[in-house]
Amino acid sequence: MIETLLIIEDEKLLGSELSRHYRALGWEVVLADNLAAARSLLLNMRIEPLLILSDMNLPDGNALDFMEELKPQVNFAEWLFLTGYGSVPDSVRALRLGAYDFLEKPCDLERLDLVVASAARSASIQRRVIDQTTQSYRRYSPEAYVGHSLQAQGIRQLLAKLTQVPFSALIIGGESGTGKGLAARILHYGGPRAQQPMIEVNCAALPRDILESELFGHESGAFTGASGRHRGLLEQADGGTLFMDEIGEMPLDLQAKLLKAIEDHKVRRLGGEKEISVDVQIVAASNRDLEQMSQEGSFRADLYHRLSVFKVILPPLREAIEDLDELVPLFVAEYNAKAGRKVKDIPLAVWNKLKAHHWLGNVRELRNVIERCVLFSEGATFPEQWLQLPGWHSPVSAIGSEYMTDPSQAEVSEDGIYLPLDGNMALDDMDKFIIKTALERANNNLTAAARALGATRETLRYRVRKYHLKSVD
Repeated sequence: MIETLLIIEDEKLLGSELSRHYRALGWEVVLADNLAAARSLLLNMRIEPLLILSDMNLPDGNALDFMEELKPQVNFAEWLFLTGYGSVPDSVRALRLGAYDFLEKPCDLERLDLVVASAARSASIQRRVIDQTTQSYRRYSPEAYVGHSLQAQGIRQLLAKLTQVPFSALIIGGESGTGKGLAARILHYGGPRAQQPMIEVNCAALPRDILESELFGHESGAFTGASGRHRGLLEQADGGTLFMDEIGEMPLDLQAKLLKAIEDHKVRRLGGEKEISVDVQIVAASNRDLEQMSQEGSFRADLYHRLSVFKVILPPLREAIEDLDELVPLFVAEYNAKAGRKVKDIPLAVWNKLKAHHWLGNVRELRNVIERCVLFSEGATFPEQWLQLPGWHSPVSAIGSEYMTDPSQAEVSEDGIYLPLDGNMALDDMDKFIIKTALERANNNLTAAARALGATRETLRYRVRKYHLKSVD
């Protein structure tokens, strides 16, 4: 690909020589002999040079003032300056404004070629980052949170507002599978830190010692097996966003260390002697009630209050069931593209079953169901038999008995409860669902529900309060 080099030089002989030289090296060279012509090329003709090579002092102004004015709009190019009257203040200002280099005339052509080649590599990397950021923004704009329910509209509006403000910390709440990871990416890629890194960590997936090392980093020899220096995730996310999923599972002593890092904007690696400054936006997520946990002492109250600058609580799918109208065709199209299928007709019977289902696993469960049905489809019609939703009898497909589910697991009887063991429900969610179902069947009578569950009234009362359920003593 031929890249563009914009040369701003009022000395005609030098401008012509540089133009001829870099055209011979494969550049598309555009020459301007003053700042007005360069401004017109950049803003009116919309050229996108990879490099801008400019004299410092031009007939209609100073090139540093020109750069300061235009750089926000021309962030896709590196700037190089040539001057016959170099000074320390000018060179300092040039580098402060983001210029790649500042060279004095006369400049040896071989040296200039080396600097131009290096600046071109830097500009190419920056351009790739900008392109990737733009693609990520298109993918993770607030509109990526799909749904036309009042709840979905409210979440979209809130996310759009949050992307416009430089918040330091935020909590995303909601049940497992409601899209907390998606919301975090929308906040990062739609906000002012979009061109900086977004680092993700699941606090429940790592043992305590490994989590500490991953977050804060370590020096060589800090512990057995630490053979080299490791930059922690807080360092890696410097300037960007650290998304901490399942933060409610983080040990209390690490919560204290995290709070100090957030407050001081500094981290110290394990085994290190000096503190390292970091500027990180924290997005914390949990399917548990962090406020209640802080009141109970299982989550640090000071960390909770530091993180809860803003709170985004995502609704469960069963409370916004009308969003299925948009989500189902979206997922069908996604898996059609991935698997080369052509499903487009969704029978009314399928819609009825989808809308009658309780969706304990929320959007994650819905996505899994749609993926299975599309992968097993044999034509344009959505295959109802592969829904396999609990409470519905599904005819067995002729594909083979290895796909057959246990009928007893697909029923909800008066004295039995179906619970999916595919990771769509957390243990607390299962506990809450069982207790809620028992209370409903006992007309919210605590004593009767406790008797049915084989538990004491005190144990059940504690859990009723924990999950904010209704009961009659």
